[in-house]
Amino acid sequence: MAGPETDAQTVAAVPAGALDAPRFTLGKLLPWITTPLLLCLMFGIWHVYVEKTGISAFILPPPAAVWEAWKEMIVAPATWDHTWTTIYETLAGFFWALVIGVSLGVALGRMRWLELTLTPFIVASQVVPKVALVPLMIVWFGFGVTPKILIAAVLAFFPILTNTVLGVKSVDRGHRDVMTSLNATRWMIFRRLELPSSLPYILTGMEIGIVLAIIGAVVGEFLGGNHGLGYMLVAKMNAYETDALFAVIFHMTMVGFVFYFAIGAVRRLLIPWHESVARDRAGG
Repeated sequence: MAGPETDAQTVAAVPAGALDAPRFTLGKLLPWITTPLLLCLMFGIWHVYVEKTGISAFILPPPAAVWEAWKEMIVAPATWDHTWTTIYETLAGFFWALVIGVSLGVALGRMRWLELTLTPFIVASQVVPKVALVPLMIVWFGFGVTPKILIAAVLAFFPILTNTVLGVKSVDRGHRDVMTSLNATRWMIFRRLELPSSLPYILTGMEIGIVLAIIGAVVGEFLGGNHGLGYMLVAKMNAYETDALFAVIFHMTMVGFVFYFAIGAVRRLLIPWHESVARDRAGG
């Protein structure tokens, strides 16, 4: 008859992590199960509400009508012309926000006096409603892509900046002292210590910034554009095509998801050692 010692030996013989394998497998599969179920539930509630209340399709079209409108929309070449315009404006604005936000964030994180000097001006630039800047941008730069790029950059800039500052400040002082004692130059300290330590924070700011960048591009197209998904949305609204209006919103959402998951892929590529990435890969 097996006793406590035999049971302990049996458990010890099991490979490390084998007992947690079912939980890890479930953790990896869970989003692929719950997400489709929640989407089906949402669209089911939407369909039942439209059917039972008899609400006008002009106010709230059924999901099937929106799906058909989207299928018709994506086969039209004009749709992809508008889509690529919005993508270009978003990526261009995000690029400049990333370059300026990371550069300035590193400087502010390392120089306290500069942070105290510039922070009031940076905060003041962010509390101004960004929509109010669009007419001014149009007056200065016209109706081309430049105002949309600037609005996208302004919206994406602040989260990238603040996360970069936080990342630089979070570097362990002891590690910095060790590198200084080894006569490491400022560039070596930045490249080998500050940048790797700040990357998780910077990538978090990028995940927020890319979403805000596409919002800025679309808002700019709302108010002063003749091309892009924002302009397309306004055109469908003016034509009273509510099903197509919902289809454009759905299309924008898909574009936003692509951007967000692209930054997530960059995170997994650049910081595979970080706890957040390792935990996601393990499914825990």
